Amino acid sequence: VDVVVAPVSIHLQAAMDALGNNIQISSQNLSPFEDGAYTGEISASQHVDFGLKWTILGHSERRHIMGESNLLVGQKVKIADDYGLKIIACIGEQLAEREAGKTMEVC
Repeated sequence: VDVVVAPVSIHLQAAMDALGNNIQISSQNLSPFEDGAYTGEISASQHVDFGLKWTILGHSERRHIMGESNLLVGQKVKIADDYGLKIIACIGEQLAEREAGKTMEVC
């Protein structure tokens, strides 16, 4: 894989249709829950059913704005792995930390 893009969820199908097989598509998030009544969440099985092979987990906005912890990100990683999804793992550094060269300190 050379390129993976991650459009917002409402544009996943349009991206899949437009980009074909040359560029792979990722979701920007994954539900920590199995299938069920979790409004707005997209489960791992739904990712697979939709034809997605990738997901981004641990993104800084999810950690710092939504309050996702390392524990929650770890749960999502396990679920994604259980369903055979490839994971783009983010450590959650903010832009200022990255620009200051502190990425490894965030790890």
